[in-house]
This record gives sequence, structure tokens and C-alpha cells, in this order.
Amino acid sequence: MLDKRAFLMATAASMARFGSASAQGSAPVKKIVFWAGPKEHGIPGRHEYQRDLTELAWQLEHATNLRGVKPVVMVVSKPPRDISELEDADALVIFGNGAWLKTETGILFPQDQDTDGRTYDAEHTDWLNKLDAVIKRRKMGLAIFHYTMWVDNWVGKRFLMDWFGGNWLPYSSHNPVDTWTVSPLPVRHPILNGIQPWTYRDEMFSRYFLYHDPRRTELLQAMPATASNGGPDPVSWIFNRPDGGRSFVWGGSDFHDNMHNVAAYRKYLLNGIAWIAGLDVPAEGVDAPAPPADDPPIPMVQRGGPPRGPVTPSP
Repeated sequence: MLDKRAFLMATAASMARFGSASAQGSAPVKKIVFWAGPKEHGIPGRHEYQRDLTELAWQLEHATNLRGVKPVVMVVSKPPRDISELEDADALVIFGNGAWLKTETGILFPQDQDTDGRTYDAEHTDWLNKLDAVIKRRKMGLAIFHYTMWVDNWVGKRFLMDWFGGNWLPYSSHNPVDTWTVSPLPVRHPILNGIQPWTYRDEMFSRYFLYHDPRRTELLQAMPATASNGGPDPVSWIFNRPDGGRSFVWGGSDFHDNMHNVAAYRKYLLNGIAWIAGLDVPAEGVDAPAPPADDPPIPMVQRGGPPRGPVTPSP
């Protein structure tokens, strides 16, 4: 005969599991939009914005300990004038060209050489203000990676500072290719859940301009193998914006094969995206299978015509 106490305990456990499942089932799904810029920079295997973001989106969909994610990858060959996809978005992840070279298309800003260095034309200024408005109205999570931070125009730098609480300054900051040892800083934050140090080859954006701001928390530092490349330097941080949204900056992500070969690197980015979207990062970090060798199937939206091919090899 079943012991009464054991029966009650089993019943309570079953009800708890049911309640937890019901709560998860009723939780709102977080829509995460990925803006992937055109492949115009670097040899094949470098600056693969669409491939990197598609594989991150696939991993979020297949995570074993994370629910309630709806990723949408937008392949954009220029700043997308139609931002209607953001009206119900909880987070926006941006990875594309910066504003360095006239032969490329910046994902957020016109190329610096096509401006007076201080302002943008009325059309692009209006677009930036509309983008800023929806970000703040939605308290939308934001993430930005690597070369996307390259902008020297005063207005562009002001928007990035407002959104991310720090800037990468062309010709003053640093982005050497080297073998980097990346390690968590001595802070507690959900994005660092389950993260162990890793060493890999990358072009790491570093020496950011980070003025004192209690709303910003540096999470990772990186040390290059070559002494002349300096370090260790902060290479990733979060920013709790005044509007209530969350922002996340990461300086690496040049070499695409790292997405397949470095598990800690993948987990760190997945944790960051989950956090800006308002999801609870699991205590062990987001667990997801490695992305498949072929481009995984993810819903995509094309904006701005067909992307151009790579035109400017980087060293």
C-alpha cells in the first residue's frame, strides 16, 4: 500500500511540474530580430555576418534549456528603411559593416567619407530618430558586434554612445588580429553564467572609450599573445539604458570558424542575446548544439536588394 506521505509528496511534485509547464506555455514569446549586413569586407570566412547570425538564431531555437524565443534574421544590404519588423520586437542584434570604406555599405550609418564628419543628411537623420524612438518606446534589447562599431561621424558616435554606453574610436582604439585569451572579469552577471575562459584567434576590437557610468558593467577582458598589442582590455560589456532597455557589446566575431570550434564563445553570445531579450539566462548558461556545417534553415527577410559580394579584403 502506498505510504500516504509519499503519495502527497508525489502529488505535490506532479502539480509543481504541471504548474511550471503551464507557466512556461503561457509566457510570452520573445521576438529577436537579427540585422545581418552584406558580405563586403574580408576574404571568405571573415566578417560573415549572415552566417554568424543565422547560426546564432538556429542555436537559440534549438537550445535545450531555453524556451520562448522567436528569431528572425533580416539580411540587409543597406540600412533598412522599413523598420516595421521592430514594432513587436523584444531585441535587435546588429552585425554588419561599419562606416570606414566608401566601397562598403554601413548597416547603420553612411560611410564617413560620404559625410562632413559631423552630420547626416535629413533623410538618414530622420531614419535614425525613428529607429531611436522605437528602441526606446519598446525598451528593446540591443546587441552590436565587432566592426559594426566603426563610425567616426559625430552624430553616429552620439547614437552609439546613447544606445551602448561606450564607443570604439577609429584611429585611437585597437583591432589587431592575434591569439587572444578571453576571460570573465570579477563581476556577477547572468551573461557570465557557465562561461569559462577561452583562447582563440580573432580580430578583437578593444581599447574602447568607456567613460565612468554606473549603468555599464564590463564583463570580459582579452589578452593578446603579442606584447605590442597591449592588453588586457575590456572587450565586452552590458549597459542598462536610461529608457529601461538592455544593451550588449562584443568586440570579437571576425573569423566564422570560431562559431563551430569554440563552445565557450558561442555560449557567451547566446547568453548575451537571451539577456537583452529579457529571458532568464540558465544558471549553467544557454545550452545549445553546435550549428550545422551547412547554413541552417531560419526564417529570413531580405531588405534593400541583393547584397554585394566581398570587395575589400582585410589582412
